[in-house]
Amino acid sequence: MEVKNETTIQEFVLEGFPAVQHLGKFLFLVHLLAYLASITGNMVIITITWVDHRLQTPMYIFLSTFSFCESCFITTVIPTLLSIFLSGRQTIPFTACLTQAFAFLFLGSIIFFLMAVMSLDRHLAICKPLRYPTVMNLRVSFLLVFFCYTLSFIFITGLLVQVSQLSFCGPNVISHFFCDLGSLIHLSCSDTRSVEIYIFFLALLVILIALILTFIAYSNIIVTIVRLPSAKERQKAFSTCLSHLIVLSLMYGSCVFTYVKPKQTNRLDSNREAALVNTVVTPLLNPVIYTLQNKQIHQALRKTLSRMRL
Repeated sequence: MEVKNETTIQEFVLEGFPAVQHLGKFLFLVHLLAYLASITGNMVIITITWVDHRLQTPMYIFLSTFSFCESCFITTVIPTLLSIFLSGRQTIPFTACLTQAFAFLFLGSIIFFLMAVMSLDRHLAICKPLRYPTVMNLRVSFLLVFFCYTLSFIFITGLLVQVSQLSFCGPNVISHFFCDLGSLIHLSCSDTRSVEIYIFFLALLVILIALILTFIAYSNIIVTIVRLPSAKERQKAFSTCLSHLIVLSLMYGSCVFTYVKPKQTNRLDSNREAALVNTVVTPLLNPVIYTLQNKQIHQALRKTLSRMRL
């Protein structure tokens, strides 16, 4: 009998950003403030939506769910990143690594599906205003949210089951600031071709479904806006759409760059910068973008603050 001399890796080391370790405390402070600002902004949206009965409509149900998922999404990653900035490296057990990867991809998939649903909701409200109350109600909105969660859970669970069956017997340093599957697969001593193909087509499926639905919805919205008689209304609507599209392009661009590649081991270093945009910059901008020109949220916020003063 031939005995294989293999040692199973029980924990991994997250490398983070070795080139800027001398700026650890400064970067810790910057990312901590960004994290707190993002969490605060999203929590404000969630609280106002559920406190003010006027905001308990499908549009704001989607927005509050989106804010909740974003808060959970960045919480799976940013605390680990902050720890890396303070200590230089971070050790993480194999089980915890898979759990973090699952949470990151699961919540990220939900966010993509929710963005598509929110785009369709705005399409109905702007392009089909007379049919909107009958087509989109609270029951339908909760069913759509449930569908986003269920579809994401099925997709990501299947992926993590395949990754958990890989063998890890070599280096244990992940060149990332969290348990990114592309970096993790790079360390496996198993044949990873089938897993890489699965990741490629899964990412393509999730991102393209959301992107196509969003593109169709916003194309029709723009056509409807162009036909508005008032120039002031057109300018206001276009500025709102432009803000949303900037955030969408940041998220879609970084995710396409990171995951929609047949070979996951390519350009691992550049994946970190793309993931940083996705986990820090975009979640920080989203609460501002989605509430900056929203008069209903402004009114609800002023009403809530006045109640607190009383």
